[in-house]
Amino acid sequence: MSTLAIGYPERGAAWSLPSRGRVGMYCLIAAEAAIFTIFVVAYLFYVGKSISGPTPKDVLHAPIFYSVCLLSSSLTVHLAVRRATSGEMGAFARWWLATILLGGTFLFGTAREWAHLILDEGLTVSTNLFGTTYYSLVGLHAFHVTVGLIALLAVATFHFAAELRPEHAERVEILAMYWHFVDAVWVVVFTVVYVIGV
Repeated sequence: MSTLAIGYPERGAAWSLPSRGRVGMYCLIAAEAAIFTIFVVAYLFYVGKSISGPTPKDVLHAPIFYSVCLLSSSLTVHLAVRRATSGEMGAFARWWLATILLGGTFLFGTAREWAHLILDEGLTVSTNLFGTTYYSLVGLHAFHVTVGLIALLAVATFHFAAELRPEHAERVEILAMYWHFVDAVWVVVFTVVYVIGV
């Protein structure tokens, strides 16, 4: 007769629950993902249903350069976290500032695109359904990038004030998780707005 072996953790084995910071960030990302899903579905539902122009095909141009900048910032923030974990705070600062620069460049590109759409193309949030859903979806993402940049700048300020030490690496990693989420969301937004929706 066969027996079923059930494994139990050895007495004294080290284990621990995830930190409150990680759990909190996981919950925040899950909630934000649900919100973005609603906005993406709304955009896809209403695109092409505007009674009047302009349409996405008329005015949108894929921001390839600025998108590459934002997605590259996931690499730089990852490298920054690795340097912080190993105690190389000088290298951490360089990669962290590179992340801020790349994120700021992306945000500048969004502002530039909006200025073109509003001033040159006459597309505002109240022009038609496309304008409403476009500014809502892209604006929601731009808001999250802005919040992320403020947090990144705060960490940089703590570093240059000599208040950030290697033992704070986990907190830096938790913030990096948010930044990776923002970058991943942009892949979806870019695909929906500039590839599928045109």
